[in-house]
Amino acid sequence: MSLYLWAGGGSSVPQVIRYRQILVVPGMAALLGVSFVARTAVTATVMALTMYVVLGLHMSYTAAGGVSAALTIGLALSGPLLGRLIDRRGLRRVLGVTVAVQAGVWLSVPFLPYTALLGAAFVAGLLMVPAQQVARQAIAASTTPAQRRAAFALESVQGELSYLVGPAAVILCATKASPGAVAWGLGTLIVVGGTGMALLNPPLRAEDEAEAERPPRREWLDVGMVAVLTMAFGTTMLLSGVDIAVIATLEEAGQAPWAAVVIAVLGAGSVTGGLVYGALSRPLPTWFLLGLLGLVTLPIGLVREWPWLCVAVLGTGLLAAPALSALADTVTRLAPAGVRGEATGLQSSAQSAGFALGSPIAGVAVDVSVPASGFAVAGLIGLATAMTGYLLCRRRPSPWAPASIRHDPTKTTDAGVL
Repeated sequence: MSLYLWAGGGSSVPQVIRYRQILVVPGMAALLGVSFVARTAVTATVMALTMYVVLGLHMSYTAAGGVSAALTIGLALSGPLLGRLIDRRGLRRVLGVTVAVQAGVWLSVPFLPYTALLGAAFVAGLLMVPAQQVARQAIAASTTPAQRRAAFALESVQGELSYLVGPAAVILCATKASPGAVAWGLGTLIVVGGTGMALLNPPLRAEDEAEAERPPRREWLDVGMVAVLTMAFGTTMLLSGVDIAVIATLEEAGQAPWAAVVIAVLGAGSVTGGLVYGALSRPLPTWFLLGLLGLVTLPIGLVREWPWLCVAVLGTGLLAAPALSALADTVTRLAPAGVRGEATGLQSSAQSAGFALGSPIAGVAVDVSVPASGFAVAGLIGLATAMTGYLLCRRRPSPWAPASIRHDPTKTTDAGVL
């Protein structure tokens, strides 16, 4: 897709958003490149451990699920922990520690018994290279307010591409080569991505934020921030629930092999939606995007055949990346510079928890009812968390929001959720 997208909006003059302007920000293109390498590898870690336990250790998928759960729990805890360390100790120190840990864990995976692998998976998740957090903080520090929404749209598109590439590549490689070798290769990519970010050492604060103080948590983790974190949790719960519902629907129809095609269409729609959203001249409130996401997801279960399911999931796909990019943008705007690392870490944890819980909740709905109920539950989760976010946002805005927002709560262009 061209880097130039046209968008109309509130202005009588059409606005041309040049994504190239984002990529020529000093160091931005290189950062997005190395963070994409790391994020692609990170998204594939659960699949790599699953394939290793099943094909390498010849154990059950239940055993593989235990290792995946240990990794996921570690990832959920790592966000605020590493974010706080970045705020206090600096980026390179944190990246140095996490890169060293990842090298050690993935090098040892093929030699570990199952019980030791459980502990290693937890440590790998807890001290995972924070590629997503670093990219978001660098975008907030290096771009102007006018550029930021388009920049976060690119970051969300990067995330969608990593989910499309990473797990599929691991499955392909694990069936063609040793699962232990795949673990080594994955660890290498994580180390390369983390080392690349350490060498780039992107600024995580703007020049006027260099001496920013760290306020008490109770002052910035307020109603507005809780609203955003709630919606982040709901968004990923919805998306992971949709994945399960797609598989269950097509399995019941005897069309399970086509699930990969439907998921690919969903991802492609998200990439397209993210790029289009970044080109709009005016943003949309996050609660509104999430509410729409829930609404378009509800009726998908009415479809049974895979070609029509590809069409039905397009609405969900087109709104997924815009919702995620709006969340990232809002968190970085509401958080004071001195705690931006911890705030983005909390967002990552909320999203990781949503991914972890969305699949089993949708799975339970499918088991006790019909596959269509998986889509219904996912959509209702999106609507419920969107409404919760809206109601919380109607309360007093964060004192850390821009002055223009604090003085005029009807504005949505800066805070996104208000």
